[in-house]
Amino acid sequence: MRYLFIIGMMSLLIMGCKELDLAPENSFTDLNYWTTEDRAQSVLNTAYSQMLTSNYFFYNEALSDNAYNGRGDVAGAASLASGTYDPSLARLKDEWNYHYQGIKTCNILLDNIDRITDMDETTREQMKAEARFIRAFQHFQLMTWWGDVPLLETDIDIVTALTVSRTPREEVLEFILSELEDVSLILPNKSDYAAAENGKITAGAAIALKARVLLYEGNWNGVITECEKLMNSSDYGTYSLHPSYEELFLPEYQFNNEVILSLQYVPQLRTWGEYFDFAPLSTGARLNAMAPTQELVDSYLMLNGDEIDDSGSGYDENDPYSNRDPRLTYTVVYDGYEWEEQGGDSHTIYIDPTTAPDGQKLDVYSSGSSSTTTGYYWRKYYDPTHQAGFASGLNLILIRYADVLLMYAEAKNEVSKLGAADWDLTIGMLRSRAGFTDANALDYDAALSQAEMREVIRNDRRVELAMEGLRIFDIRRWGIAEDVLNGWVHGAQFGPSEIDNGYLRVTQRSFDPSKHYLWPVPRDERNINTNLGQNPNW
Repeated sequence: MRYLFIIGMMSLLIMGCKELDLAPENSFTDLNYWTTEDRAQSVLNTAYSQMLTSNYFFYNEALSDNAYNGRGDVAGAASLASGTYDPSLARLKDEWNYHYQGIKTCNILLDNIDRITDMDETTREQMKAEARFIRAFQHFQLMTWWGDVPLLETDIDIVTALTVSRTPREEVLEFILSELEDVSLILPNKSDYAAAENGKITAGAAIALKARVLLYEGNWNGVITECEKLMNSSDYGTYSLHPSYEELFLPEYQFNNEVILSLQYVPQLRTWGEYFDFAPLSTGARLNAMAPTQELVDSYLMLNGDEIDDSGSGYDENDPYSNRDPRLTYTVVYDGYEWEEQGGDSHTIYIDPTTAPDGQKLDVYSSGSSSTTTGYYWRKYYDPTHQAGFASGLNLILIRYADVLLMYAEAKNEVSKLGAADWDLTIGMLRSRAGFTDANALDYDAALSQAEMREVIRNDRRVELAMEGLRIFDIRRWGIAEDVLNGWVHGAQFGPSEIDNGYLRVTQRSFDPSKHYLWPVPRDERNINTNLGQNPNW
């Protein structure tokens, strides 16, 4: 499956680059292309490759309070996070077009695959279901950012594209949910695929994505229903937590039983390279373009289950990374971090400019340098088998079973305060897998109110899924963006003590709730199609 992506992209390029003087029998045309299953599969593989870019996957984290894009404006992350953008921002046009290109590929397949006469009908319906899933996924991305967006259920011509209007959000939502329900009954389970087909969309992926869509809508009973299909039955596939949090993001375990849906990459053939600008410089990185914030680091609990500012937590500001949630070490690189390479070799990462030994200052924080802008680097998704320039063939996980458990816990708590049994099945299980052993961290606390439990669940969701591109969507659906995306972003305690107790003031952000919860329709799109209108206050 992973190698087929490359073949698919090459085939589509051939379709789009026909020389006008070639005879029809020597070229692909709309009339002669749709003759074999392999050609249909090539188009479907292209649709897979268009689901999401690694650039958006990673830099969406910098739109949230988890990270800061401090060099350049990669994928518009700095502008979007600071609230200084307008409809002319390139990211807006690029993402709008990106998702509609993916939708077009799906619609081309769906509009033409029935023309192939010599094809197994079960295979045909499965391929249609995969394309319908991807098309629903693309519309979901668009709807989440923009609200009302054109709903395209079939391929459209240029004239229509220049006059189409936006479909009300409610209709787009209904379409997405209906499509995911339908394809969940057609797609195979994960176990039904051969090993060579790892990475294909499954019935479980359709159910999990439907749960996420409902989660973003605050449809708590719907979330519970969909999550229970994956938690209580094998009808849609059998999923479980992988025993090791660290291993989840390593190449040798990338098809583990926790993964429900992922972007597929192949060493040498299809790779991503963002880590070249995330890792410590002493490991061979080029510079640091995106770094974790102090706000993210502070959200990791102590091993005893207390927050760092709780009385009696044991938190020591002079030794801030000891006795913390183990997921911190698997996600964020901090001063004194032991960086492990493949084969067991390791070296210490020194970031504090006041204590770094001579000759080991490459990673040290220094304002205006190429090193970290916050006093932290990333670790999660580091691929020890990377090629030159940190090029990696490691898959990027879009949905995993841990998210199903977190969605379930949140929904159960919103309906009625999370109970002990559901705690043990969700938050307790996730913390145990992370490495907590203290009863105060693992056991259910009946004294918590529903509102207090909500904050516990939200925080566990933040640290479990950090650097997986989901935090910005959680902030938006919870309606807390004006609280967490306004004011100073902080870094490690390397600054003057009289300002914010020494925690670096990295940048200042602004979020206007009257307009920023929806992106503006891109200026260039409205220039060529006046029927698109604009979102409020833009």
